[in-house]
Amino acid sequence: MRALVLAFFLYGCAPLAVIGDKEGPIIERPSLSSLVNLPAPKQKAVISVYKFPDLTGQRKDADNMALFSTAVTQGGDLYLIEALMNAGRGTWFTVIERIGLANLTRERQLIVNTRTTYDGEGANKLQPLLYSGLIMEGGIISYDSNYLTGGIGARYLGIGVNNRYRRDRVTVSLRAVLVQTGEILLNVSTSKTIFSAGAGSDVFKFYEAGTELVEIESGLTENETVGYAVKIAIETAVYALIIQGIELDMWDYKEGE
Repeated sequence: MRALVLAFFLYGCAPLAVIGDKEGPIIERPSLSSLVNLPAPKQKAVISVYKFPDLTGQRKDADNMALFSTAVTQGGDLYLIEALMNAGRGTWFTVIERIGLANLTRERQLIVNTRTTYDGEGANKLQPLLYSGLIMEGGIISYDSNYLTGGIGARYLGIGVNNRYRRDRVTVSLRAVLVQTGEILLNVSTSKTIFSAGAGSDVFKFYEAGTELVEIESGLTENETVGYAVKIAIETAVYALIIQGIELDMWDYKEGE
C-alpha cells in the first residue's frame, strides 16, 4: 500500500520535474515584443515577399524511421509577412501581395472586364498595383535535431524516477535586396533552440511471498513545437535586419524623431 501511495506521489512530481529541469518554452515571446515596440521610422518602406522556403530537406522521424511529413513548416513566408507587418505596430513596412500574385491579377482582370461590359469605355479605372523598392528573401536553412540529449534517473527497492531532455535547433536566413540594382543591402541569420523534456516514475514490487506483482508507471513529456520556434526565429531575424539597417543608416529613420 505504501508503494502505491509513493507511486502516485511521484506521478504528481513528474510534471514539476519536466518544467524545473530545463529552460522552458517561451510563453511570452520577447522576439515579438521587441519587434512591435520598435520606434516608428520617418517613412514606411514598400517591400514584397515572394517565398521563404524550407531549405533543410529534413523529414520527421519516428523511431529512427523517416516519414513523408517535413520536419519544419512550409509556411515560412506567412510568418515573415506577419512579422514585417508587426514591426513597430505596422509603421515600418508596407507589405504588398506577391505570393498570390496570379490570383490578384486574375481578380483585377475580372473587375476590368465587368466594368467595361456594364459601364462601357468610361468605366472607373483600377488603381495601379504598388511596386516595391525592396524584396525580402531567405529561408529556413538548417534544422539540427538531437544536438544535445541527456537525462538522469534513480531506482531504489523497485521504485524509480527519471528525467530526460533533448534540444533541437532551427536556423533562418533573411536578406533585403534592392530591386533597382539587385544589390543585397542587409543579411542576417538567427537560430532558435527547440526544447523537449520528459519525466517519469515507476513502481515494481512483489507481494504475498513473491506471488503477486504490482507495477505502476507514470510520465509526462513536454515538447516545444517546431512551427513556434520558426516563428520566433523569423521575428528575431526581422528585428535584427531592422537594427542592422539603422546602424548602417539605410532606413529613413532617426532616433528620437
